[in-house]
Amino acid sequence: MELINSQIVGEGTPLIILHGFLGMGDNWRTHSLRFAEAGYQVHVIDARNHGHSFHSSEFSYQLMVEDLIHYMDSQQISSAPIIGHSMGGKTAMLLAVTYPERAERIVVVDMAPKYYPVHHKVILDALSTLDFTQIKTREQADHQLGKFIIEPSIRQFLLKNVYRKTSDELGLRINLPVLKDRVAEIGTALPTGTIYEGEALFVIGGKSNYVLPEDIPLIKQHFPKASEVIIADAGHWVQVEKPKEFFEITYQFLQKR
Repeated sequence: MELINSQIVGEGTPLIILHGFLGMGDNWRTHSLRFAEAGYQVHVIDARNHGHSFHSSEFSYQLMVEDLIHYMDSQQISSAPIIGHSMGGKTAMLLAVTYPERAERIVVVDMAPKYYPVHHKVILDALSTLDFTQIKTREQADHQLGKFIIEPSIRQFLLKNVYRKTSDELGLRINLPVLKDRVAEIGTALPTGTIYEGEALFVIGGKSNYVLPEDIPLIKQHFPKASEVIIADAGHWVQVEKPKEFFEITYQFLQKR
């Protein structure tokens, strides 16, 4: 079984961080350094078909959970707190209800355990138009994506996937064909009736529509000890838009005994 890629920062209590769909561990670089300064050994994971991790024709939350358990075993981590954003949050939830003894506690960033309809089609279609036989610079890639995606912040997030394969050829780190084919997997709900009795914190962006007030009862069904914090002026990328507030809230939760 192949091992997913990680960046390990600091020494101390293990802490695992999981990125969102089309992201990578590098997105969490600043926070990983802060958590390392606070006494954690931070394991920032690249999910399969993302970042520097292996490409596979198979893609699901169950497989990402199994990848993570395999990784924890390889690092001799019996249990750890897990932070996950969006897709990473759903992965953390599924791991917690499937292997509760492996999740010391979880922090879920702007994600609910509910089903989400497919809503990444524009982004995936835009990425599919990047022709690296013609596009030779990130600026050209940005210009091409700009024909479909207005928001510069979303384009910059996506452009982190562009890398130099050779001296004169760019490529994408994500396994785009498989992610396009399996995109419906991202919206999968947590299995009905699954429960995690440990501590759980849901950090919600006040300007995001990913977690709505009516989702709280479902969160409580799966996570009876869950607490929720809404960061008012943040959208879906809470940790990027409000880094100071996010770190302080999360750190306090991780320290709570």
